[in-house]
Amino acid sequence: MKIAYMGRKADEMKKTSIYPMFQAILAAILFGASAPISKLLLGEIEPIPMAAFLYLGSGIGLLLYRTFQKMRRNSMNLEADIRKSDIKWLAGAIFSGGVLAPIILMFSLKNTPAATASLLLNFEGAATTLIAVLAFKEAIGKRIWIAVFSITTASILLSWNINGSWGISIGALGVLSACFLWGIDNNFTRNISAKDPLIIVTTKGICAGTFSLILALGLMNQLPDLRIALGAMAVGFFSYGLSIVLFILAMRNIGASRTSAFFGAAPFVGVIISFLLFREIPNSLFGVALPFMVIGAILILSEEHSHEHLHELLEHEHRHRHDDGHHIHIHEVGETKEHSHAHIHGALKHSHAHMPDIHHRHIH
Repeated sequence: MKIAYMGRKADEMKKTSIYPMFQAILAAILFGASAPISKLLLGEIEPIPMAAFLYLGSGIGLLLYRTFQKMRRNSMNLEADIRKSDIKWLAGAIFSGGVLAPIILMFSLKNTPAATASLLLNFEGAATTLIAVLAFKEAIGKRIWIAVFSITTASILLSWNINGSWGISIGALGVLSACFLWGIDNNFTRNISAKDPLIIVTTKGICAGTFSLILALGLMNQLPDLRIALGAMAVGFFSYGLSIVLFILAMRNIGASRTSAFFGAAPFVGVIISFLLFREIPNSLFGVALPFMVIGAILILSEEHSHEHLHELLEHEHRHRHDDGHHIHIHEVGETKEHSHAHIHGALKHSHAHMPDIHHRHIH
């Protein structure tokens, strides 16, 4: 169903960024707990099976949740479904972020202190931002560039092994490689963030987890006992399932670079848990790197962005409501609640505070 868009004056726009920011921070807290808890479990499970059960827990857990949700509501889905044109982005996200990244991270965690690995995960935000800007032309300003530089500097400091023969920690480089792959994953997912996040993350979890499990069996890796496997799946459900759903919901409203910036809180959560679990004493470089991470996070959290911009003619499908200033189209039957259908946005020029959400991915 194609419905004409009528437009709205700029002074009627509502600011709707606080809730997605909260979603991004909650996603960060859930994901931040994954590194130290995974390291704890790695004493009893090999890296590839660990990655498999993390993502299987994510996919199966969300599948059960979605099934229960449908039975309870017994109503039409408010979210837009995945289309054929979305499959390439979903497949790329599954391979980069669901298969390669977690396997590399699990191997790296065996050779990296949990607190250092947790703080290094901040590089995911910097990687996501660089890819969003360079490959997908997402607009960011000087403040965000300084934040990316600050976080990258901290990541380099944490990667430096003053006791190593050539100065670089292989484990730390592995964590950074996983972050870069998750940066690719985040940007691929950004392109389908308007679609149902439960379908995206469920598909990603089941496909990636199954692939990693088959790989583990092919390499003759020993599978853990049921208790450890269920523990890994529980971690996966919260840290890779619910966390990524919240991440996608935030990304559709504030863009990939800013959502990833809020996700910068995840490493600090991981650091706190690492200290509590392992009583690790950080080295001197940890203390030097920490202020850079904090400065980067503060710069991004305090960003404001407003200017006159042009919305070109656009047709797409996603969950929306009619009081946000961009969806004032006519229905044959009045519709005031949230819903999803294909609709057309006419050309519109106005000025207001905004983020690079699915309606504001214009070039600056």
